[in-house]
Amino acid sequence: QVQLVESGGGLVQAGGSLRLSCVASGRIRSINAMGWYRQAPGKQRELVAAITSGGSTNYVDSVKGRFTISRDNAKNTGSLQMNSLKPEDTGVYTCNAEITYYGDRSGLYYYTEDYWGQGTQVTVSS
Repeated sequence: QVQLVESGGGLVQAGGSLRLSCVASGRIRSINAMGWYRQAPGKQRELVAAITSGGSTNYVDSVKGRFTISRDNAKNTGSLQMNSLKPEDTGVYTCNAEITYYGDRSGLYYYTEDYWGQGTQVTVSS
């Protein structure tokens, strides 16, 4: 009933920029927190940036000052602007969102679940 679809990512040289986008679709009542995770080869997945429904943001120390997370509540979208990219930023980036959605067309019933995008590869060459 709800899908998260990501776009963006790719190959970029160190110092370059990329923008990731995440669009939620379906019978969405509201989107609560959103976040971007990344998983580098041989490493555990880590939360890179998060944003609340009110716009408060949080970043892992390694990306502070370089990455910016944002969202458009009216369009059910989220973005991650990545500047001054480094080779250590390489990994699979995945969008995550806690979404409240309607269970049927009556609008009387709604549920909250955690959703994940399909992941997009970001490769930063040195």
